[in-house]
Amino acid sequence: MPLTSVPVEEFTTPDPVTASERMTIDELQRLMERHGIRHLPVVRGDAVVGVLSDRDVRLLYGLSAAEKLQVRAADIMSPAPLTVSAATPLDEVAFAMSDQKVGSVIVNDEDGRFLGIFTAIDALNALVEIIRRGRAAASRPG
Repeated sequence: MPLTSVPVEEFTTPDPVTASERMTIDELQRLMERHGIRHLPVVRGDAVVGVLSDRDVRLLYGLSAAEKLQVRAADIMSPAPLTVSAATPLDEVAFAMSDQKVGSVIVNDEDGRFLGIFTAIDALNALVEIIRRGRAAASRPG
């Protein structure tokens, strides 16, 4: 399958771990550490209202315990994250991420419902798999 015809959905992390707008800095940090993730979609009901990165959370480590309790995910999330449809070609998504200097995009299904998240790590995994597919196809006889 040519690179331009690979839909982002093929490499999207489905049903990712999410955060609520009301979560504290410590709760966000524990959630990310427990699941070994660096990006968290922030949801309200079924809708993604923002995204957080581990860097967003780390920037606030120096706050006192009392100050940390006052900061919520909604206060530090990036509102209106980059969003694409599941059928968007992988190269278009990677270009948009690079162009906008973001580490993740929200992926919605054809009806606009939250499907998953596509991160820079997912992009690297896609690159490796596509290169390996190309090598395997090139090494097959005839």
